[in-house]
Amino acid sequence: MKFKKTYKFAFYSALLLSLLTLVIMLVLHLFVAHKLSIPFVVVFELLLFVFSLVIIQYRVERFIYKRVQKIYKDVSILDIEDLDKNTITSNMETLSKNVKRFAENKRLEIENLKVREDYRREFLGNISHELKTPLFTVQSYLLTLIEGAINDKDVRLKYLERANNGVERLNHIVKDLDMISKLEIGDLSINYQHFNILNLIENVFDLLEIEAKKRGISLSLNQIYETPIFVNADKDRIQQVLINLIANSIYYGKSGGSTFVSVKFYKDDKVIISVIDNGNGIEADKIPRLFERFYRVDKSRSRNQGGTGLGLSIVKHIIEAHNEEIFVESELGKGSTFSFTLKNV
Repeated sequence: MKFKKTYKFAFYSALLLSLLTLVIMLVLHLFVAHKLSIPFVVVFELLLFVFSLVIIQYRVERFIYKRVQKIYKDVSILDIEDLDKNTITSNMETLSKNVKRFAENKRLEIENLKVREDYRREFLGNISHELKTPLFTVQSYLLTLIEGAINDKDVRLKYLERANNGVERLNHIVKDLDMISKLEIGDLSINYQHFNILNLIENVFDLLEIEAKKRGISLSLNQIYETPIFVNADKDRIQQVLINLIANSIYYGKSGGSTFVSVKFYKDDKVIISVIDNGNGIEADKIPRLFERFYRVDKSRSRNQGGTGLGLSIVKHIIEAHNEEIFVESELGKGSTFSFTLKNV
């Protein structure tokens, strides 16, 4: 059996003390006290060895523990409650590994806090900008009316309509943020039901038909499906996912282009729904950030379209709330494909 290092230290220290004492006793036996018997010397040496081993081991452990405890107290980021005497005093190698692991964990925690702080700062900046624009719009129109424009009937109606549009945009932002918050904390219930995903896609096409015609973009399934395809999911939430993805393909697609939606069987009990456009595509370095709140690939254009910048973030949270996956494929200048999975029934 391999000794732990502190026991090894104590063993050799006790052995050296015992040997030194044995030499002294032999000298005494030979030159001073001839009456010392060999059995007495042996028993005495054994007892001395055992007591020395115990005392040295105890003192070494106390010494190590006290020194490490002082280190924990001196370094403010270390928590004294994390210090376990049994795990650090019996083996210096174990102590070294534990301290390194502890330091690595703290380093990762600090890095994670920095990332969160950067995200928080960026998020606050984004939400401030998103709220500021419609607020200033509403305020400017109302102030103009207060200063006398209210007496002109045509101007009054036009400015009130524009102010109302600004309030509607604020309302959309607040609703979307509320939904994301509920999805993140699991407070938004998912009402599972069986439905034909093909019918739902056609319904979304009908809802977005006018917007698509404005940009000359055609909406269609990628093929003729002869039989219905049933899925198990929250129908209203999945409709919201499809609306967001297809609306994005219209807003970011090329005028006169097209958007196809395909439904394919995926793995054993899944289907994968893909929204495919032939628009401008997305740069590779921007794809990892697509689902962040308020992140926009083309900031000026998307703001002109009136979007809140929360659509893809909501899509991601809804799909994850279903315990499903979402994928993005895009090539600059050739278009994008957003795909997500659902359980097939």
